[in-house]
Amino acid sequence: MKRSERRILTTHAGSLPRPPEILKLVEGRDQREVMAQPGAAERIASAVSAVVDRQLKTGIDVPSDGEMGRTGFAAYATERLTGFDGERRPMQGQVERSMFPEFYAEAAAGPGGGFGFPTCNGPITWRGPEFIQRDIASFQAALASSSATEAFMPAVSPGQIWLNFQNEYYPSDREYVLAAARALGNEYRAIVDAGFLLQIDDPGLAMGWNRGQFADKSLDDYRVVVKEHVEAINLALEGIPEDRVRLHVCWGNGEWPHVRDVPLEAIVDLLYAAHAGAIYVEGANPRHGHEWKVFEAHPLREGMLLIPGVIDTVTNFVEHPDLVAERIARYAGVVGKQNVIAGTDCGFGTSARSRPRVHPTIAWAKLESLAEGARRASAALW
Repeated sequence: MKRSERRILTTHAGSLPRPPEILKLVEGRDQREVMAQPGAAERIASAVSAVVDRQLKTGIDVPSDGEMGRTGFAAYATERLTGFDGERRPMQGQVERSMFPEFYAEAAAGPGGGFGFPTCNGPITWRGPEFIQRDIASFQAALASSSATEAFMPAVSPGQIWLNFQNEYYPSDREYVLAAARALGNEYRAIVDAGFLLQIDDPGLAMGWNRGQFADKSLDDYRVVVKEHVEAINLALEGIPEDRVRLHVCWGNGEWPHVRDVPLEAIVDLLYAAHAGAIYVEGANPRHGHEWKVFEAHPLREGMLLIPGVIDTVTNFVEHPDLVAERIARYAGVVGKQNVIAGTDCGFGTSARSRPRVHPTIAWAKLESLAEGARRASAALW
């Protein structure tokens, strides 16, 4: 994993706006249905090529495939894992629903309000070799003639399976998460073996605290679950070098109050236990923008990199490059400029929606501001 040796490098969280022809393929479908659409593979490969090219022209140093062919950052797992043929159900409701009932009632009535995931009703096993190799081949082809020297592919975490897909088969949550870990390890190894960085997406490590099952629990109770989920990640990562892995943690890519978000300081020590060479956290949104200070009290583990979000991903404000540079400088002042790679808070296409929260043209303008802000920070820091 490259460090910011001469300038601040840039990346993002993985998913990017999907063009209309790709949304027609994936929106509202189970991932297992996507490739059955006429011309799906060719259209997805073309979209991957275009999105890689645009990232590099925008100034993104470490690009992804944009998750072009995925229905969602976690929902794609039904294609790769067996065991998810149960009734579709939404995730458990947020604790915040009881605090802001009017807001959540309106949100549930809006676009995407009825979205759900199939429940786990059978054993989880890996059936994804051809699917991950298809994604790898498309990404490799898109990068073949590019100037990129490093690229990453995101993959869902075992704990996010627990958060998104309700369990009706395993006798305990722990067994459920460990089963997911054993299966997902196959995807992780395939990504790294192909020469890509692996990004493990695990919003559940932080946003789980806002779920109903923890409404009457203590923070210590929650830390037990986070610890178990980090252990599951490490099980899935067995044999994979730490410097090929980055762990993305967030509090949910949505514009809601976030007053029930667990503080980063309350779980950061557990996150450091993950066998990952980089930790990737939100740092731009109004609820977590102050948490750069956490890394003063809790220094990065030796050799670890920090990818802070310096661009918000749920509003249509385009951050000024000077503000981006200021945010980068704060983190660099705490952990060292060589240990910082600038990123976005989360993805711009977390789930495939024809009406995303951030308009595609604005998402790309934000990424341009990220790149320019990194240039301005670099000029000041070097």
